[in-house]
Amino acid sequence: MRAFTFVRRSSSLISTGKLVETRALVNGKFIHFEGFPVVNPATQGEIAFMSNTPLETVKSAISAAAEAFRDYRTVPAQARARILENWYRLMIEHETDLARLVTLENGKPLADSLGEVRYAASFFKWFSEEAVRQYGETISSATPSNRMYTQWQPVGPVGIITPWNFPLAMISRKLAAALAAGCTAVVKPAAETPLSAMAMAVLGVEAGVPDGVVNYTPVGHEKTKSVGELFCESPDLKKVSFTGSTNVGKILMGQSASTLKRISMELGGNAPFVVFEDADIDKAVAGALSCKFRSSGQTCVCANRLFVHDSIYNEFLFKLSKALDTNTRLGPGLDPTVTHGPLIHGRAISKVEQLVEDATSKGATVVRGGQRRNDLGALFYELTLLSDVTPKMEIFHTEAFGPVAPIIRFKSVDEVMELANDTRVGLAAYFYTENNSKAWTVAEKLQAGMVGVNTGLISEAALPFGGVGESGFGREGSKYGLAEYSDLKTVVVGL
Repeated sequence: MRAFTFVRRSSSLISTGKLVETRALVNGKFIHFEGFPVVNPATQGEIAFMSNTPLETVKSAISAAAEAFRDYRTVPAQARARILENWYRLMIEHETDLARLVTLENGKPLADSLGEVRYAASFFKWFSEEAVRQYGETISSATPSNRMYTQWQPVGPVGIITPWNFPLAMISRKLAAALAAGCTAVVKPAAETPLSAMAMAVLGVEAGVPDGVVNYTPVGHEKTKSVGELFCESPDLKKVSFTGSTNVGKILMGQSASTLKRISMELGGNAPFVVFEDADIDKAVAGALSCKFRSSGQTCVCANRLFVHDSIYNEFLFKLSKALDTNTRLGPGLDPTVTHGPLIHGRAISKVEQLVEDATSKGATVVRGGQRRNDLGALFYELTLLSDVTPKMEIFHTEAFGPVAPIIRFKSVDEVMELANDTRVGLAAYFYTENNSKAWTVAEKLQAGMVGVNTGLISEAALPFGGVGESGFGREGSKYGLAEYSDLKTVVVGL
């Protein structure tokens, strides 16, 4: 029996029950299995029980994707584009309900969830337009009687593994590109946030996705490693796309070696946020507020280390603290007045506490926050500022994934470039300056896959999203995202 407990208790939350789906989707059929609990991080209450897909059924989903690929690869790009356009339209039509589902299982405020829904939907729109623009080339041959041309072909069935922090967008950014290229897919959503993924699955069926082309196999935490290994070692899956931690990415990469599988990985980050002495301080404060604290710091492109020039350090710190006091409110995400919600689980809040304790024990000062808010719930932590942070502290080298901003002094461009690049995970970087020459120079020196200049918000469908070093490889979104799911074939014709 499907458990829609939160819907039954408060039917006003979700206007249409069709989006609350707790069954797996395999070869066009929704299948019920014994479930695992989905928990609201704001209340710690169980809101539904999601089918815990057996491994044998995951294997069946892979087989279904492989079988469906035989036909789907030949579907004209224009027809694939129509499916993606339909999916985009349906997500926008149901954006309010989708946002509530995200907030219920992820905890982020409704405004952030609505922004994610629109962001997720934008990838279906973007790749519906890119699907018909995957062009080949003609190449001059050194042999007069030969002609050469290239064409893009879909890589094959793909396995998609996504995290909990953007339960819709991390799927759509991968899946839309895969479908546009002509691939089929098996999706394993995060165990913390499967309801959002399955709501997307419902809309995909309505959008016209053929049976077997997209399969969803939610599993509990105890099966996550096994499904990852199965994806990597299956000869039927030709590619795996993963978003998550660097450590897990390394494991999956090793497991993929046996099949020489195509892989793309968006892994950890340790983003620097640099404020130079010639910056517009108010603009930098607003950027730090959104870049560091969005989703309570639980995004892979969050500012993780804030470097502020010594001459403006105190002014920036004062203004940022005041902005946090004035413009933020911690609480449950369903409250429309709340700007920041809980952390996702106990491990996340314990990690934040440990990082703050380590920093203060080594000389950092808590300017603001630094405590749990148990009056709100077990997973709420105050938005926190730490001053006088140094590279001797663990938080300098560790992706906090929480609402703690370590503020670090610097005196010169050379010094801050060395500090900012002192990381193996170069995903994103940000800096603020009103000096045009410095902007060009610093953007080139920062070792990151994406750089924001005088902005703390960089993500959109047109952006090639990805990092360098141990933050992974491959690019999602943009025109380059289609190539991640395609093979380039060259044809030589003798006349």
